[in-house]
Order: sequence, then structure tokens, then C-alpha cells
Amino acid sequence: MDLELVAIEEDAGVSAKTIKDRPGLLAALQALEDGKAEGILVCKLDRLTRSVRDLGDLVERYFATRWSLMSVADSIDTRSASGRLILNVLACVSQWEREATAERTRDALSHLQRSGVLIGGAPLGRRYEDATDDEGRRVVSIVQEEERTVAEIVRLREANLTYRAIAQHLSEHGFRTKRGGRWAAATVQKVYLRAN
Repeated sequence: MDLELVAIEEDAGVSAKTIKDRPGLLAALQALEDGKAEGILVCKLDRLTRSVRDLGDLVERYFATRWSLMSVADSIDTRSASGRLILNVLACVSQWEREATAERTRDALSHLQRSGVLIGGAPLGRRYEDATDDEGRRVVSIVQEEERTVAEIVRLREANLTYRAIAQHLSEHGFRTKRGGRWAAATVQKVYLRAN
């Protein structure tokens, strides 16, 4: 490799599992952006990052077209067609992994919702208890006062009132939001859609 070394950046004692909190890597990337370097040379690709996702992001932002990435141990040099091919294959694998993870997450959340498991914060009318069920999930209980508010929202919406009109009615008649604030049309809509 015919290279001129302009700086050595290290992240001693910092894990390569993420690119966050890596001052050496961030300094090297900044040198690219500032025009002080034309590429980055690493001993091994896993010293740059062990995260396939982060590698994909780095390739997309820095090494796809403008700057070079070279890895001695992996024989990757994006200045050549074969080096770009290898890196693009790795980036494609990264993209596939992100999409597959998103699909698995979506499917898992959908399954939990179909099973009646609450996702996120407890909605109006429910609250999480400290106790857990047989599967280790926090027990959800009914909050009677909030349930009356939900029922009032459903009743008024089915009487064809707008969400804005319902919000005004609730505020005027002392019905409280989950956090005790004033009602807004968007909040009423969320409660109504969740109840149906």
C-alpha cells in the first residue's frame, strides 16, 4: 500500500462494539471531513467496529464514494474494485440485518399485542402494579375513576361530538388526563382509538 500516514488515532481501552464515545474514531472521521485525510487504515475491521449496523452506517456516510477504508488483516482496500465489492457486501449484510431485526421486533410486538400484553406506558384506565405474572410481566390493574373517563369519551364520541368538543367537555366537568393535565383533542382521540 502506497500510503502517507498523517495521524494515528487510538481508542485504548474502549470497546469497538459501538462508535459512540470513541474519541479516536471520531477524530479520524473528522480528519476526513476537514480534508486532512483521504482515508482510514485499520489493522482489522473489527477494530473499527464490531457492530454490523455501525459498519453499514460508516460505509454509507464515509466510504461508499468519497473516502477510502483499508483493513490490513481483512485485505480490504476500497481504492480497488474488489475492496469496494467486499465492503459493499458487508454493507448489504448490515442492511439485511437491520431489516431482519426490525421485522422480528415488529412481529414480536404484534404477537404480544394480540396476546393482550400492554406495550409501553399504561393507558388511561389501567396501571402497572409492582407484582409480576407467571411470565415475569408486571400485572396490570383497572383504575375505576379513569375507566369512567374512558367510558365518557366513548359515549360522547358515539354521540358524534368532535374530539375538540369532547376535550372541552372533559376539562369543564373535572375529568382528568392520565397525568392530571388539561385535555386536548389529540389526547381524546388517542384514548378513543385505544378503547375501540
